[in-house]
Amino acid sequence: MFETAELGRKVSKKDYDELEGELRTELLVAQRALKEAGTPVIVVVSGVEGAGKGDLVNQLTTWLDARGVDVEVFWDATDEETQRPWWWRFWRALPARGHIGILFGSWYTGPIVDTALGRIEEGRMEAAMHHVKAFERMLIQDGAVIVKFWLHLSKEAQHDRWRADSDLGRSWKVSPLTEEYGAQYDAFLKASEKAIRLTDTGLAPWYLVDASDDRYRDLTVGRTLLSAIRARLDGIDERSEPRQAPAMDAPGNGQTVLDRVPIDRTLKKAEYKEQLAHWQLQLHRLTWAAYHAQRSLVVVFEGWDAAGKGGAIRRAVSAIDPRLVRVIPIAAPTDEERAHHYLWRFWRHVPRDGRVTMYDRSWYGRVLVERVEGFATRAEWSRAYHEINAFEGQLMAHGTVVVKFWLHISPEEQLARFEERQQTPWKKHKITEEDWRNREKWADYAHAVHDMVQHTSTTEAPWTLVPANDKRLSRVTVARTLCERLAAALGEPLEADPVDPITAVPDQA
Repeated sequence: MFETAELGRKVSKKDYDELEGELRTELLVAQRALKEAGTPVIVVVSGVEGAGKGDLVNQLTTWLDARGVDVEVFWDATDEETQRPWWWRFWRALPARGHIGILFGSWYTGPIVDTALGRIEEGRMEAAMHHVKAFERMLIQDGAVIVKFWLHLSKEAQHDRWRADSDLGRSWKVSPLTEEYGAQYDAFLKASEKAIRLTDTGLAPWYLVDASDDRYRDLTVGRTLLSAIRARLDGIDERSEPRQAPAMDAPGNGQTVLDRVPIDRTLKKAEYKEQLAHWQLQLHRLTWAAYHAQRSLVVVFEGWDAAGKGGAIRRAVSAIDPRLVRVIPIAAPTDEERAHHYLWRFWRHVPRDGRVTMYDRSWYGRVLVERVEGFATRAEWSRAYHEINAFEGQLMAHGTVVVKFWLHISPEEQLARFEERQQTPWKKHKITEEDWRNREKWADYAHAVHDMVQHTSTTEAPWTLVPANDKRLSRVTVARTLCERLAAALGEPLEADPVDPITAVPDQA
């Protein structure tokens, strides 16, 4: 691959000066059009050590309007980054819609370096590139433009550049990694070639750029970036999808997984108090055990309006040391959140190792309210099942325990709770006109829940469908399930139930 790259290309200073002004003007015009179109652009800058990656990044920021450019540098991971899933640091760096994000280092850097230095086997590199390819495809489907540059130097040109920098007193420009990486040039080239081959797609192609001449390198990258932006802007109308409510696909027999939930079950007050105290005590112990084991916990609460999510969350949170737990209430996205992929706002709150994050509603809004209300196109919510499974898989690959609850009540019980809220002064804020409107789409939401459970209830992160007509039963079920999942993940013993066990109802899909 690199052997076929055309090397030794040069641009004279006179030609460069003539071409740079025109290119810079055209880039600024394209950048303004990007902002108006709300299209994010991700520029990946990779390449051989000594190829001038930093110089190129500086040149691009000079040509472009800095107010719409975000530069992110990925080198050594911080403690904050190592205590979260590997993808967390990259999600945080994604540019907003209408912005250009220049990544100096990227999701390619770690796998390539680890492979070249023999830290991982090639099989792990291939698996990593499979995830990278899926990640880039997801961003592109969401509207992003990804332009990836590999700046190439031959081994001889690399050493010539280092010697020249040293002779001219520019040794400060040589990376601290130069000696280590330079000695492994062939290994790095082999690993890089494999990464490029595995991830070079029509939607996110790699551009190999000869970096032996700085002026040629910069002009080539600038022109290629301009071409990619123009190509997207020219085809922007063809890529857009109409925002309309999709047709609902009911299960074949008209039944859903919710019809199997025994919502008529109840728990007596005395048993409730005893059981809740028992499971809260164990939850306190287990969350501290998870802290010491550096295992994080992510809990998702979904359910019907007025199903008692808040009450279940409060009982669970009250059992956990407040230094370990956060509750993230999810409402309509803010302007900042709408400017990113829908998963971005949830990645922001992923807990550090040993901590607990509870989401009061979650990323499943894409396949629930956004599907039913037509806020997402059919294509968007249909592919979200795979995106969500991948997201949760990345959490669990890091060691995070993922627990998901759907609190289920009957339409009659919901109506009774709505009316109670209207009549109780301190509960009136909980009921809105939107809540009443959603009741009219009960069947559509039930079908959406059915599809959600069928597509995203996995062995590692199953859905627990909680009977919630009786609030006492639902609160105990939630606390017990959290204890069971944590104990299983940590290999910790679980004390016996003080009375007859209350069994949660997991879906078997």
